[in-house]
Amino acid sequence: MAARRGAAVIPVLPPGVRLHWDAVRGSHVLLAPERVLMLDEVGHAILSRVDGATPVDVLVSGLAADFAAPVEEVGPDVTEFLTGLALERLVDLHA
Repeated sequence: MAARRGAAVIPVLPPGVRLHWDAVRGSHVLLAPERVLMLDEVGHAILSRVDGATPVDVLVSGLAADFAAPVEEVGPDVTEFLTGLALERLVDLHA
């Protein structure tokens, strides 16, 4: 996302990737073909806001408000999380 810093980057779950409540594991997971990523509370909070239309800066503002944290701290963490998922092809980032 660093290359698109000036643009409104919109995260999207690609086809075949979805959030799911796994009753066996007792946690939210990100399901992808032949992969499962267990999510903590923060990971789920981020991905539950990914709707294919909301830009990252709006996600960050909402998370900062919900967790009573400064945007300056939340922003880099969200960017790093989404960039890591994009490298694994679990999230697409659209400018």
